[in-house]
Amino acid sequence: MLALSRKKDEAIIINDDIEITIIEIKGDQVKLGISAPKSVPIYRKEVYAQILDSNKEAASSVDVKSLNQLFKK
Repeated sequence: MLALSRKKDEAIIINDDIEITIIEIKGDQVKLGISAPKSVPIYRKEVYAQILDSNKEAASSVDVKSLNQLFKK
């Protein structure tokens, strides 16, 4: 993991097209501004974990035999 120090209004660039700027620092919270192409999904980590869990749950409830029958037609 790369650890960087930044002050308010300073930024980092990732891969030429993603910019992360420190917008505000209040106590132990940091507000980030993220500028990225629309094709790049951006999630908070806890939201992304919920998405992964939902996808795993949905995939595990699929009846493979029934799905195979659909493709045979």
